[in-house]
Amino acid sequence: MNATTGARERLVAAAQQMFAAQGVGATSPRQVLDASGVGQGSLYHHFPTKHDLAVAAVGATVDDALAAARRDLDPGDAGTEDPVARVVAYLERPRDALAGCKVGRLTSDQAVMDDDGLHDVVTAYFVRLLDAVAATLREAGLPDAVARDRAHAAVAVVQGGYVLARATGDPDAMSAAVRGFVALLRTPAPTEGAR
Repeated sequence: MNATTGARERLVAAAQQMFAAQGVGATSPRQVLDASGVGQGSLYHHFPTKHDLAVAAVGATVDDALAAARRDLDPGDAGTEDPVARVVAYLERPRDALAGCKVGRLTSDQAVMDDDGLHDVVTAYFVRLLDAVAATLREAGLPDAVARDRAHAAVAVVQGGYVLARATGDPDAMSAAVRGFVALLRTPAPTEGAR
């Protein structure tokens, strides 16, 4: 890795951490610069504006989160062909419940939601995540509409689990939400006509 690439990666990593801790709107480029330990010239060389830095850091956070979900949902990475077990692995993956979801928290950041480019990156994350979970559930033989509904519920349980854990200060709130949903997930799906 050359010094230029290293500086860019350190800036993006510092921005990811700062954005997760205090949000995009509340984070200044100077704070990211100080946290990264790189020179000021490197910041403006790689990211002429705060928006450029935010797009790179939010994009990296989204890519990291999607990669983790795909590892849970992929039969080779998950170590099982059973699609329901893979969705359960996604749900039960160890998470820092009190820290909150790095992507989910961006939906509460007005600076992100007011910026079409950043908003689109966050939206695309949830669309792609929902598609991946639904595709895995369809492998279990669920009709498309049922698989999509359960995918939405699975993602909502994770996001809601973060909110409950942070609100109550109890990381087990997320575990309880996941346990409850996993029990429901294992119940037979209604047929299309019974919906």
